Amino acid sequence: MEQEPKQPASLPDNAYRELAPGEKYSPVMPASSKPKEVTVYSVVFGIVMAIVFSAAAAYLGLRVGQVFEAAIPIAIIAVGVGNLTGRSGMLGQNVIIQSIGSSSGVIVAGAIFTLPALYILGLEAHFYQIFLSSLFGGLLGILLLIPFRKYFVKDMHGKYPFPEATATTEVLVSGEKKGDQAKLLACSGLIGGLYDFAVGTFGWWTENVSTRLAEWGTLLADKAKLVFKVNTGAAVLGLGYIVGLRYAAYICAGSFTVWFVLIPFISHFADGQTVAVGEGVTALLRDMSPEEIFRNYARHIGIGGIAMAGVVGIIRSSKIIRQALSLAVTELRGRQTPGQETGRTQRDLPMKLILALLIATLLTTFVFFRFGVLDNWFHSVIAILIVFVISFLFTTVAANAIAIVGTNPVSGMTLMTLILSSLVLVSAGLTGTGGMTAAMIIGGVVCTALSMAGAFITDLKIGYWLGTTPAKQEGWKFLGTAVSAATVAGVLMILNQTYGFVGEGALVAPQANAMAAVIKPLMEGGATPWMLYLAGAALALILTMIGVPALAFALGMFIPLELNTPLLIGGLVSWWVGSRSRDERTNRARRERGTLIASGFIAGGALMGVVSALLRYFGADWFASSWNASKGAEWLAVGMYALLIAYFVKDSLRAKGE
Repeated sequence: MEQEPKQPASLPDNAYRELAPGEKYSPVMPASSKPKEVTVYSVVFGIVMAIVFSAAAAYLGLRVGQVFEAAIPIAIIAVGVGNLTGRSGMLGQNVIIQSIGSSSGVIVAGAIFTLPALYILGLEAHFYQIFLSSLFGGLLGILLLIPFRKYFVKDMHGKYPFPEATATTEVLVSGEKKGDQAKLLACSGLIGGLYDFAVGTFGWWTENVSTRLAEWGTLLADKAKLVFKVNTGAAVLGLGYIVGLRYAAYICAGSFTVWFVLIPFISHFADGQTVAVGEGVTALLRDMSPEEIFRNYARHIGIGGIAMAGVVGIIRSSKIIRQALSLAVTELRGRQTPGQETGRTQRDLPMKLILALLIATLLTTFVFFRFGVLDNWFHSVIAILIVFVISFLFTTVAANAIAIVGTNPVSGMTLMTLILSSLVLVSAGLTGTGGMTAAMIIGGVVCTALSMAGAFITDLKIGYWLGTTPAKQEGWKFLGTAVSAATVAGVLMILNQTYGFVGEGALVAPQANAMAAVIKPLMEGGATPWMLYLAGAALALILTMIGVPALAFALGMFIPLELNTPLLIGGLVSWWVGSRSRDERTNRARRERGTLIASGFIAGGALMGVVSALLRYFGADWFASSWNASKGAEWLAVGMYALLIAYFVKDSLRAKGE
């Protein structure tokens, strides 16, 4: 019978640093131990978390364009429930719970960044198409990443920061001796949930505020095309805290470049010109709002930048790809790599099984393309080749991004996939609505595969630090993927019927709108803004040359301003609470407490957003539309947002170093 060994109260001192020559890392649960990992409790709990957080992440991602990583909130909940129910020896089981449950945000990102574009383009999107594209993409991401596990989590030990994995690991380890973290998460989740519920369900104050609130702001927007906007949601504020000031600053730098430089510049020097890009738009620039100039011009520059940043990432990862392929071939031949560990904590699924599952997944995906999407064998062959080649090449890019900054640039890589697949499909004779449907579902499979590959490396790094069995994490991740894919398909269809993706009050879905904007002219022979794409690509290369993260900058250029500024505010809160004391232990304790509060804001706000959507879906209309459209509601939003930030800062500063 498996037993949980006694574990140290914290990670070894060499957990986060590079190892000296000859030094080895010994995890919390050593290879010689036999901890409880896969149990009925851990599997069922993980499935419940996958369902709940899939719904929450889908709603939040479609509202604001940002999908939160569910690993931290799920880890906190798992630890809290274990402590409250008096369970002992839960470390190994909690890793499995968060590994299964965290499939939620991963699958959601793959689905919502692409598939809503079908609705935006006026096309059909059936449940089975959303479910199967998410499922097959998730399976591909798992299978393509496993050969790279040892490189990222073991060979590069201490060289990559793994911010998301670090935070989750600390929660799991500290949860073995502390029981108040779940209470703090519940409290902040209640505050964030009620706050966002009041906005989304009752409309007591506005969701977004802008400088148009004042007369001078309206004048600036009309004459100079200058406007500043902030989303006042609790969930987005918490997301900014976890993203951190550095990365949020890069995103906002791209956003500010668009809104405060490019949009006024375009308006000033092309005042009498009609729009050359933008589907069906013929208005004069002088009559356009800043938002319209953003949609029809500036956003396309960001798309080009994202695509080029992905190419640069592939080039930088070529050595990693060669090393992983060499390792895989060696294992398939039944040989052992010199110096390779074969103990429990380094045991992956057998390479022969991985290859068999990969072939089976590709064949099943091909059948899905042939009978569920396309009506042509040749086009189906092209589609499956696109999926495999691009998913394989970009796997290391996604994993590398997560390992360094904790954020997966999957939307940019998917945009490049759409452009390439559209060009190939058009040259093969597939155009029009059929071509758009095929390209978007291909993009959905690739997007989910890359999203899974990037996030799964976090799970495996957590397991490496703590000493779980990689093969068990890898095997049960398939279950989490299937559950999350089914959940997000249902939620996506409910949200489409409740809010929609086009028209007044529609869900923002910025990535899906960007995908739709790219795909339509390519498939229908319309005006494709190639010069704007090229300008963005050139900008990405220049940023790379001077050491600025081009991907973060370009993301800021095409995500709406009001969704970027709260990230910066949350990042400033993170910097403030983590730098006020001269004692670094106190600063660290405050940052950790702030992370728990931010996680509560994210989980609570997103979950109550789903509740609000369900209420509207079933006909409950409690929204105060007339009041919400008034200046009073906007001024109240400013006051409530200030109170929320004040609570966030004050509660975080309560922590003291030990």
